[in-house]
Amino acid sequence: MKKKNRILVYPLMILGVVLIFASGCKKDSSNDNQVSGETVKDIDGNVYHTVKIHEQTWMVENLRTTHLNDGNNTEIPNIIDNTWGGLTTSAYCWYNNEISNKATYGALYNWYAVNSGKLCPTGWKVPSDDDWNTLISNLGGDTLAGGRLKEAGTAHWMSPNTGADNSSGFTALPGGSHYTNGLFYYNGKYGWFWSSTESSATEAWHVYMNYNTSIISRTPGNKSIGFSVRCIKE
Repeated sequence: MKKKNRILVYPLMILGVVLIFASGCKKDSSNDNQVSGETVKDIDGNVYHTVKIHEQTWMVENLRTTHLNDGNNTEIPNIIDNTWGGLTTSAYCWYNNEISNKATYGALYNWYAVNSGKLCPTGWKVPSDDDWNTLISNLGGDTLAGGRLKEAGTAHWMSPNTGADNSSGFTALPGGSHYTNGLFYYNGKYGWFWSSTESSATEAWHVYMNYNTSIISRTPGNKSIGFSVRCIKE
């Protein structure tokens, strides 16, 4: 090989080696957000799929247990009348008090059920406010994370379901809420999810997503309101 050709070839060979090395070391982001083969059962025997999102593992479905995982299989009261708002003890209901909503949207729990520390299966917990903030940060911040968490399409979310691509695999659903006045609100439009973190004597932190934005919001809510619950692996 002539000297001139060697001068041209050697740098190209070095560049090729560097590119191969770099591509081999590059982290595959698709491995950060993937529905795993792992499933978990609650105390009632309901089965949930799971997804790993960066370093966290979450349930893919809303919780629907009707008993506490406390060793005694304690039944959570199913409150269907307007006494709901005055409770300071655990309660749950189905949206519109219709059990047909159980399979898709799960149960709506007041925060007192969350605070029992016994809603989720062994090895799982209701996420803290910090857990939610970590998830949101890992998915691009509050202006983008809602879209990456929401189930895509309009099978369950009302149109236009702005920004929803479910790229996280979390499959957030609009389970609505059961308010302190005993009325139900916004199934199909809003998904509210409790955290385990108190903000005051009467309120606790939660997050919510809605059908017309990709934003996820974090705010305190009255502990007597019924919201959805997602469990995170401890």
